[in-house]
Amino acid sequence: MKRLRLGAAILNQTPLDWEGNTNRILEAIQRARQMDVHVLCLPELCITGYGCEDMFLAPHVWRTSWEMLQKIVPETHGMIVSVGLPMFVTNGVYNTACVMSHGRIMGFVAKQHLAGDGLHYEPRWFRAWPAETISEFHADGHSWPIGDLLFDCDDVRIGFEICEDAWVAGRPGNRMAECGVDIILNPSASHFAFGKHEIRKRFVLEGSRSFGVSYVYANLIGNEAGRAVYDGGALIASGGDMIAAGPRFRFQETDVVAADVDVELTRTRRASIHSMPAHVADDIFDRIIPIAGRFAPVHSPLESPRELHTESKVDEFTQAIALALFDYLRKSRSWGFVISMSGGADSSACAVLIRSMVERGIHDLGLPEFKSRLNYIPKLSEASTAEELMHLLFAGIYQATRNSSEVTRNAAEQVTRGVGGNYFQISVDDIVERYTTAIEDAIDRKLTWKQDDIALQNIQARTRSPSVWMLTNIRNALLLSTSNRSEAAVGYATMDGDTSGGLSPIAGIDKAFLREWLRVFEKQGSAGVKSVSSLRLVNAQQPTAELRPSAYEQTDEGDLMPYPLLDHIERLAIRDKLSPAEIMETLRREHPEYSSGQLTIWVRRFFTLWSRNQWKRERYAPSFHVDDKNLDPKTWCRFPILSGGFQYELDRLPDV
Repeated sequence: MKRLRLGAAILNQTPLDWEGNTNRILEAIQRARQMDVHVLCLPELCITGYGCEDMFLAPHVWRTSWEMLQKIVPETHGMIVSVGLPMFVTNGVYNTACVMSHGRIMGFVAKQHLAGDGLHYEPRWFRAWPAETISEFHADGHSWPIGDLLFDCDDVRIGFEICEDAWVAGRPGNRMAECGVDIILNPSASHFAFGKHEIRKRFVLEGSRSFGVSYVYANLIGNEAGRAVYDGGALIASGGDMIAAGPRFRFQETDVVAADVDVELTRTRRASIHSMPAHVADDIFDRIIPIAGRFAPVHSPLESPRELHTESKVDEFTQAIALALFDYLRKSRSWGFVISMSGGADSSACAVLIRSMVERGIHDLGLPEFKSRLNYIPKLSEASTAEELMHLLFAGIYQATRNSSEVTRNAAEQVTRGVGGNYFQISVDDIVERYTTAIEDAIDRKLTWKQDDIALQNIQARTRSPSVWMLTNIRNALLLSTSNRSEAAVGYATMDGDTSGGLSPIAGIDKAFLREWLRVFEKQGSAGVKSVSSLRLVNAQQPTAELRPSAYEQTDEGDLMPYPLLDHIERLAIRDKLSPAEIMETLRREHPEYSSGQLTIWVRRFFTLWSRNQWKRERYAPSFHVDDKNLDPKTWCRFPILSGGFQYELDRLPDV
């Protein structure tokens, strides 16, 4: 038998944090060495961080990446290590993996397929490397091979698929299998989305089975650059069997998952799948880079591989946002969070997610390490419980007008206190009245709900903004905007009012799911975080902006349409790109409980509001991506601010 120990690293990196990123890479290498790992794969672009955006085109970034690489190379004695960095070669920047062994650089593999969909913009910064092509990189008086390379050490052949390379139909792994590769390394920066981890497991398993290899997948973890959340979940498979899986959504900044593989066994399996034509052997000879040295025998026992867990969507959401909030907090060096608590679902969800951040952080790191990560916050070192931490890290403020009810006030107070936060309440009614009176005097008439409905609603929301910002500034905190995805789709929010904030943690999730998540959290909690019983006061309500007088019995769904239907129309229109007529056909078939006339009203309302409110989506605070095909125009869903508004298509719907 030829047994090898393979390792995959999980790193929480930050763009352009040169020393921090390098130190975490070195920590992972040291941890892998203690585990007697022979071959270690680190994530894609982990020296710079994946989210550097246009800074990938800055020469000083390439130079500093190279400088950091020189600090890493000497630490690779006795191992083969791959680490990701951008490199300028001849006429462009390439996304590469540097292969090091025994304290020397052996060569650079360049990514062949660039991710250019969704929130990915790699073709803006990088060039795709052509398959079966090699060149040379020159620096510091030396040269190294770069391109579509394979590496051979002790008669074990190693190849690469860099992230997107494994997601395309013509995977490089197909050619590598014909070339007799034993191990494929996949350094990735694969962001979290619901259900995506199951897809990763399939391509890792299928790659190991169909190529007859051992397959190593490494990934980032945490909120790296502000919007994307990485879930970790390193994987190692061999011959169609998943033999190790790393943790997901953990708060630790560095981890390594390892597994032992039998190279000769995978070769036996591969022999029954592939036969290598003679001309293929001739073509690949120049692309094989020999690595001097032999692998040490595997002696030490390895802990049992971690089990694969399939979390529910509810638990994935809790874990993803909790981790994202923690990283955003510490990387922005803010002292905590402030929320304008309405007593409704959205602000309550944000408060519960902050509590989830604290509980999960303490569970993963322990209380001393959790506080150490936030040691810049005054008095945090004095906290000894989750409740005391929440009291320092979170403040909620209820801002009443004459249209506010005791039901929402009580819910806001009970939820804020229930998660351990500081609760404040003020009245802004006199401020609203002064604004209203000033405008009435200026235009020389009284404002009425019949004639000035939107203006009278919006002034209440906007009047709440200065005071909540003031509290946020006093606390040196992050103000969380509480808009959700369903509201963003139709612009059901007041700009410079309830959209005020520096971060919008739930803007990527629809209202129907959010309400279901809150019901689960009321009864049983989620992802190890205890339940919040005071959510019953929120879950018993119908969602309402509570901006009209109570006699109007205002509800969100009355203003818009049922939230599940709104979300369905949004998916059909924006994700699937269907026309209004095609959507009507689908809705008639799938929602027979509604009349054709009512569906027509709602479809027209959706497209009209969607087109009218693109400017609002352009101005929303940064949000976390938790669901592919989201509505963020800065990274995913681009739509013109000014357009024909689907008027031609809507005019052809049947009359109501």
